[in-house]
Amino acid sequence: MTRFLIGLGVFTVLCLAWPQGLGAEVAKEAPAATKPAAEKKLPEGFQRLFDGKTLKGWKGRPTLWKVRDGAICGESTAKAKLKHNDFLYTEKEYDNFELRLKFRLRNHNSGVQVRSVVHKDFRVTGYQADIAESRYTGILYEEGGRGILADVDPKKIAKHVKKGQWNDYRILCDGKSVQFWINGQPTVKYTEKKDSARKKGVIAFQLHGGPPMKVCFKDIILKKLP
Repeated sequence: MTRFLIGLGVFTVLCLAWPQGLGAEVAKEAPAATKPAAEKKLPEGFQRLFDGKTLKGWKGRPTLWKVRDGAICGESTAKAKLKHNDFLYTEKEYDNFELRLKFRLRNHNSGVQVRSVVHKDFRVTGYQADIAESRYTGILYEEGGRGILADVDPKKIAKHVKKGQWNDYRILCDGKSVQFWINGQPTVKYTEKKDSARKKGVIAFQLHGGPPMKVCFKDIILKKLP
């Protein structure tokens, strides 16, 4: 009987100690829940261009563009090489705006088209905020047109780009002014001199022709300007 009472006392002490001991440690180590991108509060005046789940509001080649883990991803393969640069583009057109997004490039070359024109076979031409493995990231390029409109110092920009990781791109189109920032670092500030340059068009993402590549975009938001 004495042994039984002693054993019962030890068991009782352990049960009472449990919530303050191991259970409390487990609670402290549990990671805080994070909200999906589509549920995060937006900066004032901004709207989402991507719901984080579907390609609603976008048009592109289904075999190349898909939604994966809350991001829009474009990928080409060695078995199905691209005949030309291929694009996913918005159904709507935009003129003056501030566009913010995150991008992650695995390899090769990509870009964000703004105020652009859609052509047959998912081709797009116009202003492009370039994304590349090294040389061209951050430049203003006119796809299917005048080429490089505003260049950068690649060594300087490379210091601000996280290769193979998520990076922030901020794009401002306001009248004749076009400006880019990557991870808060200004890259180009360009004033259009050509009167016939487009002042309105689609926003698009590029898969570049050539070797197999992959690029992803997420947290895509836009604020319309007067």
